[in-house]
Amino acid sequence: MKTLDDITTIEQMEADTAKLKQIACDVCAETWEDRNKNQTPHCKFGEDGICCKNCSMGPCRITAKASRGICGADAHAIAGRNYLRTIAAGTSSHSDHAREILHVLRNTSAEGSYHVRDEQKLINLAQEWGVATEGRDIYDIAHDVADVGLMEFGKPEGFQRFIKRAPPERQKVWHEQDIEPRAIDREVVTSLHMTHMGNTADPEALVRQGLRTGLSNGWGGSMIGTEITDILFGTPTVRTTEGNLGVLEKEMVNIVVHGHDPAFSEMVVTAAEVKELVDYAKTKGAKGINIVGLCCTANEVAMRHGVRMAGNFLQQENVLLTGAVEMMCVDVQCIFPALAPLSECFHTKFVTSSPIARIPGSIYVEFKTDTAFEQAKGLIKLAIDNYQNRDAQKLFIPATKQNAIVGYPCEQIIKHLDGVTNSHVDELGSYRPAVDAIKAGVLRGAVGIVGCNNPRVRPDYSHFEIMKELLRNDVLIVATGCAAQVATKAGLLDKEAKYLCGAGLRRVCELVNIPPILHMGACIDISRILLLVSGIARDWGVDNTQLPIVGCAPEWMSEKAVSIANYVVSSGIDVYLGIEPQVKGSSQMMELITEGTRKITGAGYIINKDPQDLVKSILDGIEAKRAALGI
Repeated sequence: MKTLDDITTIEQMEADTAKLKQIACDVCAETWEDRNKNQTPHCKFGEDGICCKNCSMGPCRITAKASRGICGADAHAIAGRNYLRTIAAGTSSHSDHAREILHVLRNTSAEGSYHVRDEQKLINLAQEWGVATEGRDIYDIAHDVADVGLMEFGKPEGFQRFIKRAPPERQKVWHEQDIEPRAIDREVVTSLHMTHMGNTADPEALVRQGLRTGLSNGWGGSMIGTEITDILFGTPTVRTTEGNLGVLEKEMVNIVVHGHDPAFSEMVVTAAEVKELVDYAKTKGAKGINIVGLCCTANEVAMRHGVRMAGNFLQQENVLLTGAVEMMCVDVQCIFPALAPLSECFHTKFVTSSPIARIPGSIYVEFKTDTAFEQAKGLIKLAIDNYQNRDAQKLFIPATKQNAIVGYPCEQIIKHLDGVTNSHVDELGSYRPAVDAIKAGVLRGAVGIVGCNNPRVRPDYSHFEIMKELLRNDVLIVATGCAAQVATKAGLLDKEAKYLCGAGLRRVCELVNIPPILHMGACIDISRILLLVSGIARDWGVDNTQLPIVGCAPEWMSEKAVSIANYVVSSGIDVYLGIEPQVKGSSQMMELITEGTRKITGAGYIINKDPQDLVKSILDGIEAKRAALGI
């Protein structure tokens, strides 16, 4: 029976970090803590979103003396433009990730490095998109599906195909409010055009385009990325793994995969299993090869291969500071440029693999789909050869690690419900048991906890405190990205964590045989949460916005997070934030993102930097939704 004494606390994690920080001092290396200190106090104009550099007449900033920029744009126009540009950048990141995955699918073959692993999911998607399947080779189908998917980025007319997956009530809202997402690239370009000097100065128009651009990500790029990744590498299944820095091994060749694009990490993981390379590692004095993950790449390989997770965003430097990493291989997004100089303080080889993320000081190996597996084997061999260069005097691997159950896409959640609580054949494939549990009050509701960790607050603390309080109050949690890894590091993804829950949630965990926090994947997989919420709404017979289900990003930090928040709000789901969006210099923008969007989509932001206050408002919001439904 797991109690609070058995989970890893934030204080324990911080104690490990303090020891690693001393190693950084010993080798004269800086870390994010040092750079954060040097950057404070932060620019107040940037924090408030009222600095504009969209033309060379400025930059302009709004002050008591100067209420308008040189062109006449006021605080509301400037904050609105900056906000929309942030959404466009975040949408670009997730959607370009999806575009690359589609190109990988376009180049699959039976003889190549990349194959179709989930044929049924490919056939289902082909039929959904009108691609012929009968009597055709699976790779011909894959190539046609890839071509259709690639057209979603630049098609000249029409809307995103996947919005048809949303409940009819949601589709009606989007249509009536004129925020149906068109081609993904069109929404990004429109956003940048609107925010060019001399264009839109109306903050409501900018917010509306932000909702539309976010939707082109959530119900476009991100959903495409998730679907195609499942087709290529397999739809995740439930797996047992471990998390935190203790997953590094003193007597093994440690290779870290970090970033977000699984096309690269899949090849590295696969190559590390080649017997001749494992045997080669043993000839160098190692016991074998140990692949571990960081950030969302960790989530991808954990839920498909059981690869252990070393940590989340702000742990990336700590991994190198252990002195135990022979190679860190990165792909795209959330990668510190500081990793290159830090790796030089140790023996670690720092490898970049994408033209999207070129970092000075790295070993650059651009991955190609036709040679990916051979390239991966070459990197594994380079890491093995580097094992003998490890400096024992710099070696410190914290013992801290926890068991974790990962891999709960919608298919796995339904499978668990079908296997345990659906009592009639005609209910198979339904979320009705979850609906019934919420209606009965056994579950009060559910929260999707997502997002990064952020130096502006105590890292991981808000996630940790909010998760514990929600579990105590019988609220089921689904998690992705770095938030899921906080739960991993703490031990909250273990089925035994049910003993930290209220009686109702504990009973559900026992009946369905699940942990109280369901790991749904990487940050791009928040699209899975959209489908989960929409499926529950469908089976309940209500709109998304009526459900006692909300989103929470207590420590978000990236532009992707702002895009995500907009597509979640657009989908009728309230979003609770622990970091303020950079618009507070405009009273109109603050009103629009918290209350104004409710008139458009039925949902908005609730913002509170104190985690205890934030979780109280989440619980109050869930109870208000229950009361409105009469349950």
